[in-house]
Amino acid sequence: MKLLKTLLLTNTAENINKAAEILKNGGLVGIPTETVYGLAANALNGKAVAKIFAAKGRPMDNPLIVHIADFNDIERFNLVREIPENAKKLAKAFWPGPLTMIMKKSDIIPDEVSAGLDTVAVRFPSHPAAQAIIKAADIPLAAPSANLSGSPSPTTAEHVMNDMNGRIEAVFDGGACSVGLESTVITLAGEVSRVLRPGGITVEMLKDVLGEVEVDNAVLHKLANGAKAASPGMKYKHYAPKANVILLKCSDDEYIDYVNSHAAENVAALCCDEDIPSLKVKTFTLGKRNDYISQAHNLFDELRKIDESGKINTAYSRLPSTEGVGMAVYNRLIRAAGFEVVDLEKV
Repeated sequence: MKLLKTLLLTNTAENINKAAEILKNGGLVGIPTETVYGLAANALNGKAVAKIFAAKGRPMDNPLIVHIADFNDIERFNLVREIPENAKKLAKAFWPGPLTMIMKKSDIIPDEVSAGLDTVAVRFPSHPAAQAIIKAADIPLAAPSANLSGSPSPTTAEHVMNDMNGRIEAVFDGGACSVGLESTVITLAGEVSRVLRPGGITVEMLKDVLGEVEVDNAVLHKLANGAKAASPGMKYKHYAPKANVILLKCSDDEYIDYVNSHAAENVAALCCDEDIPSLKVKTFTLGKRNDYISQAHNLFDELRKIDESGKINTAYSRLPSTEGVGMAVYNRLIRAAGFEVVDLEKV
């Protein structure tokens, strides 16, 4: 790959226009959203979108999310065949915000975006800089997380520069992301609405609006061999630091005892605040034990800090609850661990 001079753009009106020009000309820009930083390209330009996969080292069979700056952009850009009634209900409740909706795509969507599927994922982010860049470019933007494929998602411009410097044209610094975890993804393309990736908009919140909502088996388990990924984050080991993450299914006391029995200079605990006084290894805290919103916000930062410490090759974490936002934390952690879980309840 030919190295590029990556610009770090501060949050000014001039730089919003500069980012928009790069995108209109087929380039790539790391942009902030309320969830994580996205690696954006013109969603209607297949060649531009292909550059995303090359920059990230991302498999081409992993679909992307199209970002818009107004609900009416769906029709204005002719992104889908039709807008389901459930999409209108969810947009009224949660857009702009961390919710992605999958619908039957129109012919205008390149295969590079949909990974050859007959659907497209669409999101209206709430971050003002993301909205301003989309509006200035006047194009929908395909934007997966702006990190090297498989590594923890970036929640600051610094994270993006660490991964993407020399690979893309620019990074727009819009500050730290407020949510810190990718959007909830729900497909509306079948008979029953189904969550494919959990996030800050919980299953319970979706049910309050739609009534019946299913959770795809691949949310909490490994995708079946040979199955196509209908959403980003379903198929591969994701969100993983260089250190080996091992999940423990256990009680709080069992977690402390197990980690301490494996104490070493190269071992760490990805834990809760309440665990720290009892642990004999280096700790990286996600927050309070039952505060899954904070844990979701802190997760990717802490996974990156584990690698930045330079000494850790194994990090033990407790398997979280699947209630509320806990399901999103569970989903990311089990993929970061490559689905490796030690069940102490069976030992």
